Amino acid sequence: MTPPYTTRPAQGGPHRARAARRGRDRKAEILMPAPGRDRFTPGDAPGVAVVGGGIAGLAAATLLAERGARVTLYERGEALGGRLAGWRTRLADGSEATMSRGFHAFFRQYYNLRGLLRRTDPALDRLRPLPDYPLRHSGGLTDSFARVPRTPPFSALGFVALSPTFGARDLASMDARAALPLLDVRVPEVYERFDDMSATDFLDRVRFPEAAHHLAFEVFSRSFFADPRELSAAELLLMFHIYFLGSSEGLLFDVPNEPFPQALWEPLGDYLRGLGARVRTGTPVHDVRPGEDGVELRTDEAVERHEAVVLALDPGALRALTEASPDLGTPAWRDDVAALRTAPPFLVSRLWLDRPVRPDRPGFLGTSGYDGLDNISVLERYEGEAARWTARTGGSVVELHAYAVPAAAGRRETQDRLLAGLHRVYPETREARVVDARHEWRADCPFFPVGSHHRRPAVRTPHPLVTLAGDAIRCDLPVALMERAATTGFLAAGALLDRWGVRGQVLWTVPRAGRSPALRALSALAAR
Repeated sequence: MTPPYTTRPAQGGPHRARAARRGRDRKAEILMPAPGRDRFTPGDAPGVAVVGGGIAGLAAATLLAERGARVTLYERGEALGGRLAGWRTRLADGSEATMSRGFHAFFRQYYNLRGLLRRTDPALDRLRPLPDYPLRHSGGLTDSFARVPRTPPFSALGFVALSPTFGARDLASMDARAALPLLDVRVPEVYERFDDMSATDFLDRVRFPEAAHHLAFEVFSRSFFADPRELSAAELLLMFHIYFLGSSEGLLFDVPNEPFPQALWEPLGDYLRGLGARVRTGTPVHDVRPGEDGVELRTDEAVERHEAVVLALDPGALRALTEASPDLGTPAWRDDVAALRTAPPFLVSRLWLDRPVRPDRPGFLGTSGYDGLDNISVLERYEGEAARWTARTGGSVVELHAYAVPAAAGRRETQDRLLAGLHRVYPETREARVVDARHEWRADCPFFPVGSHHRRPAVRTPHPLVTLAGDAIRCDLPVALMERAATTGFLAAGALLDRWGVRGQVLWTVPRAGRSPALRALSALAAR
C-alpha cells in the first residue's frame, strides 16, 4: 500500500478522535497514515499539479490543498466531476435542464468518497437514500433488497431466502465447495487466485441458477460496463465481498438530491479555491516532463513547472498523455500503461415525457433480458431539478442505460431498442409523447479483462514526483468504482506528502478479509 499505513479497527481506541466514524459498521477498518507534520509552512509549500478534475483528481487536490501545498488543478473539460460532470441544456419546451452521464449509486461503504463530500456537506444532506433497487428479469422474476438483512452473512443468506430466483432445487445443485472463496475475499490474493478466470466461468463453476446469474451477479459485472464473459472473476468476487459479505452497509445507497454539479462538484470547487488552489477548467495538459527536482507540464498557453504532479486520468487519457511524454516512466511501465483497456461503449438516454410513470415505480430498477436495456431511473423520485420539471408539466424524466454495447450495433437502432424496452417494462409509457431526449454515447471507462491485474499500474510510478490516481489504478484495498477513484486520489496525494514529511489522509475500508473466523476457515477448504 502507498504510503505505509497502520491498520486499526473502526472503534479505534486512542485513534478515535483522529478518525471520526464514517459509517455504522464496527468491523470497518481505519488506515492511519504515516506520521508527519500536520501541514506545510507558507515558506516550504511545494507547487503540485493535479491533472484531471474527476473524483480521483478532486480527492488528491483536496488533501494537498488542506495540507498547505500550492495546488493547480487542470481539467480539460469545462466543468469538474470527470465522468460525473454535468452541463446545462435547453429542452424543446424552453426549460433549462442539467444533463449528465446518468445515475450513480453512492453506497454507504464508499467511506473515502463520502469523506471527500463531507468537506462541503458535513451531514451529507445533499444525498438522499433510495429505499430499494429492485432487479427484474424479462422472464417475470424480480428481486428486491428492501427486506434483506444488512449484517453479513445474513445479508447473503437473506437475499437467497427471499429471492424467487433461488429455489430448493437450485440451491441443491450448486457446487458449495466452488463457492467457498466468496467467504474470505482478500486483496491482492483474490487476484492471484482468480484473475485468470472470467466472471462467467466462475459463476458456471459454482452452478448459480441462471436467473440469479442474470439478476444478481451479472448486474455487478455490468457495473464495470463490461461483458461478464470477458471480465476478471477477481473483480466479481471483490464486488461480492464489498456488497454482500464484507460490509453491513453494502446494500444501502444514496443519490444526490440535485444534479451532480450543483450538489457535489461546484461546492467542492469553491472549497478548493477557498484553500488557495487554482482550478483551471478547459485546460488540457499535452505532455509531462519529469526531472530530478520537479515536473514540467505543457498546456495550450505555456510550459509550466511544479514540484510534483498527480495524474488522475481515465485510461484513454492516461495512455495518450504517456505516449506524448517520451521522458515519462520506464519502457516496462509505459508498456503497462499502454496495455490499459477501455470498456466497450455505453449509452445513457434521458427522456422527458409528457405524462408521468406510475407512482409505484422505483427511482432505480435494474433490468436483464430486455434486449440491451440494463436499468431504468425515474429522476423525479430523487432529483430536485427533475421533480420541479414534472410538477410544472405533469410529465416524467426517465433515464435508460445500456452497457457494453456491441461494436456492430448502430446508435439509432440501440436507442430505439432501449425505448422499446422501457415500453415493455413500464407499459404506461407507450402512450407518452417524448417532449425531448438526450443520448450520451461514451467509451472511456476502465475495463479489467481476464489476466490483466499484474500489469495494472499502481499509485507510485518510476518517478517519485509523479503519482497516479483513478478507478483504473491498482489499489490493494477492497474498493471499486467511485470509491477506488477517491481512495487512489488520497493515496496519490499521500505518497507525495509522505516524501515531504507531511501527514496524509486517514482512510477507511470494508474489512480486508472475511468478517467471520468460521467463514474464513470454510473458505480455506477451497484452497486445499
